[in-house]
Amino acid sequence: MTNYEIYYFPVQGRIESTYLLLTDQGIPFKKHIVTSEIWGKGDLKGKCAFGQLPLLQDGEFKLNQSNAILRFLGRQHGLYGKDNKEAALTDMVNDGVDDCRTKYFKFIYSDYDIGKQQYIKDLPGCLSPFEKLLQKNRNGSSFIVGDKISFADYNLFQLLQVHLVLTPDCLKDFPLLKAYVSRIASRPRIKAYLDSDEYKSRPINANGKQ
Repeated sequence: MTNYEIYYFPVQGRIESTYLLLTDQGIPFKKHIVTSEIWGKGDLKGKCAFGQLPLLQDGEFKLNQSNAILRFLGRQHGLYGKDNKEAALTDMVNDGVDDCRTKYFKFIYSDYDIGKQQYIKDLPGCLSPFEKLLQKNRNGSSFIVGDKISFADYNLFQLLQVHLVLTPDCLKDFPLLKAYVSRIASRPRIKAYLDSDEYKSRPINANGKQ
C-alpha cells in the first residue's frame, strides 16, 4: 500500500505529469497545495533537498526534483519499459521532454511578451523528434517506447497539452503526435481528470501566462 503525499504550488508547473501518472494508474495520493504564504515561512523549503518543490513523501522517504519523482514512480509501478534497453529509451525520451520544457519555461517566464512569435516558429524543431520516435515504434500506433505506457508518456503528453493551449495548431504537421494525444486523453481516468473542475481551475504557470 502506497502512502504518497505530494507538496506543490497551486499550478500545473512541473508536477502535472506526476498527477497524471498517479491518477491514470489508480494510485492513491494526497495533494498538499503550498500557497505563497506557506512557502514564505521557510519551514517546508528547509525540508527540500534543493530548496525547491515538488516534494514527494512516501512515509519517511522524501524525494525532490520532478524527473527523479517520475523515475521513482516508474520503477515502483512497472512504468519503465520491459528491459534495460526500453528503460534507456524511456530515459532518453524523458530527457528530450525536459529539454523542451526548459525552453518553454524560459519563454513563459522571461520572454513571453516579445518572444511568443519566434517561440511558436521554432516549436516544430522541438516536436519533430518525438514524431519520428513514435513512427519508429509500431508506426506510431502505440506509446513512445514499447507497447506499454511509461512515465515518459505522461511527461510527453503533458508537454504537448500545454503547447496545444499556447498554439492549438501546433500538431497540424505531426499526425502521429496528434493521434497520440487523443489516445492518451481518452484513457478513462485521464479523461475524467481532464474534465474535472479541480484540473481546469489550476493555472498552467505561476505567472498566468499560457
